[in-house]
Amino acid sequence: MLRPADITQLCEIIAGSGGPFRLRGGGSKDAIGSPTDAAVIDMRGFAGVVDYDPPELVLTVRAGTPLAEIQALVAGEGQMLAFEPFDHAALLGGTPGLATIGGVIASGVAGPARLSRGAARDHLLGFTGVSGRGERFVAGAKVVKNVTGYDLPKLITGSWGRLVAITELTLKVLPAPRARTTLLARGLDPVAAAAAMARAMGSAAEVSAAAHLPAWEGGAVTALRLDGFPASIRARAETLHRLIDGLEPLEDDAPLWDAVRDAAPLPRDKPLWRIIVPGRNAPALIAALPGAEWLFDWAGGLVWLASDADPQAIRIAAANAGGHAMLIRADAAMRAAVPALHPQPAPLAALETKVRRAFDPAGLFETGRF
Repeated sequence: MLRPADITQLCEIIAGSGGPFRLRGGGSKDAIGSPTDAAVIDMRGFAGVVDYDPPELVLTVRAGTPLAEIQALVAGEGQMLAFEPFDHAALLGGTPGLATIGGVIASGVAGPARLSRGAARDHLLGFTGVSGRGERFVAGAKVVKNVTGYDLPKLITGSWGRLVAITELTLKVLPAPRARTTLLARGLDPVAAAAAMARAMGSAAEVSAAAHLPAWEGGAVTALRLDGFPASIRARAETLHRLIDGLEPLEDDAPLWDAVRDAAPLPRDKPLWRIIVPGRNAPALIAALPGAEWLFDWAGGLVWLASDADPQAIRIAAANAGGHAMLIRADAAMRAAVPALHPQPAPLAALETKVRRAFDPAGLFETGRF
């Protein structure tokens, strides 16, 4: 394992062309993708806060900094990472607390609030990194309003370490809400739940998160979350009551939203898929996969699905629903045989290859993992 202590050492390692290299933070997502014997570059040497300006809502931090430390830091100022990043330990059975902010951005992790507050890429203002050429470069800026140049921060978010070794990140943070409440509709089937969530999201209620669990505390629940000031929440809750019959408040909603985020109700002895589809098509997707166990997040835009079905059948069903399926959790044999990422159409795959080669001409970050 290679452990660069600074960006000069990192440039020297990559420029030495001894790859392929697998970029690794805390290793919380090691069990995603095919097993690989590529040389590991441990990025945890790039740790620590560079600059935090709470009044300006801007945080600059090194990529190897643990996510938990950053969340505690901003929470101390009454602020948050609005896209609700999380540690994959609960999903993958790893050790909690290992996730780093660089790994979060490289994998594009976002929780239930992604529905209303945007994805990780929407909160990344700029970064410093090293390309496959072993060259240091800077993209974006340490300000919210920046319109110059290519939007490389959005490109590297979710790139899974296949474009650049990220060493430093600048993130936009937001004030944390003063209060939160969740309203539940019980007993809805998938079609009715999708329709209810669509009505809620299309209203003036400003729902921050919406999910449907077919089996929660003995029955199906559709959950709608409201954040903000107490008086605002009360007014918006009245709007939802007018739209959807039978809503009831959930006193302690943290366990439910943690379960949605971590796909906790789904069995751990079956492969786990993360399927992105238009929310209106989520019921048709699960109808096409009888026997699968599932839950809806992002108002149906994210389907967590546990199934022993043929992987090709799952991906065909996802494509027919207008989406794509990523294999998140499986045994090593399945991960070696089934690509983690949904295969791209040929024109898009060719474009993706050109982009990767622009950053990494020799393919030093091509480990076979994906």
